[in-house]
Amino acid sequence: MHRLRNAVYLVLCTAVLGACASAIPPARIGDYLSSDRAAGTETLAAMDRRPIEAGLVLVSDTSDPGAAPNLPDEAFVRLGESLKQGIGRALPVRIKEVIPADHIRPQPNGDWAQFAELGRQRGFEYLVVVVLSSTEQEYPVSLFLGWTTHMQPGFRRDNWSLLEFALLDLKQNKAVMQAEGRGWATLDRPTAPGINQWYPVVYLRPQEPERRIWPPTYEGAPLTLRVVSFEQAEKRLTLKLQNSWLGQLEADAQARKTNS
Repeated sequence: MHRLRNAVYLVLCTAVLGACASAIPPARIGDYLSSDRAAGTETLAAMDRRPIEAGLVLVSDTSDPGAAPNLPDEAFVRLGESLKQGIGRALPVRIKEVIPADHIRPQPNGDWAQFAELGRQRGFEYLVVVVLSSTEQEYPVSLFLGWTTHMQPGFRRDNWSLLEFALLDLKQNKAVMQAEGRGWATLDRPTAPGINQWYPVVYLRPQEPERRIWPPTYEGAPLTLRVVSFEQAEKRLTLKLQNSWLGQLEADAQARKTNS
């Protein structure tokens, strides 16, 4: 009975943590696209011309008070290329160019005009916008060394990342499709470096604590944490896009069958 209570407690804790993580960090895309531009009843499957050629705009949002630092430039570029490939596989959208978002700024209730102007400058009728944001929390823990009972004082840092996707139709002045992907990873590191065989270590949350990722350096471990967390968010985003597209195709085929 005691073991059963412990098992139930662990399941409930995991569910609560998962529910809390689903709202961390809070959505940021509303500061870029107003709600009246949100995706409506028209779907990507109903559009006449496919594949759609679009530019990809990556917006790194650190304006929230609890936001984690930006990804390093090299990691940011790699994420952009991964998104370019992943979106192309998941949707009938061909990303022609990753566009710098240097002049894109958050505004109360969003600002469509800055995307319309960017599309005009680059010659795109469609833009894919992905807003990146993340938050972190660090707290002291005791870290076990290997499988022994010896412990070392250290820190645990949780990173929650969010990628918010929107496909913009600049001719119709509205979003055609929206989705999001979230990631969660944890970094454990001792108070002092030097235990290289065990720490620092990054692992995925909440489902894969046994999969360990060792950062190349102690000092660069927080950067590795952010990269890993965003990689998980990117995988979940592209999976959601793929499932949404397949669902649209299935619904469209069913509608044609019903009307025939």
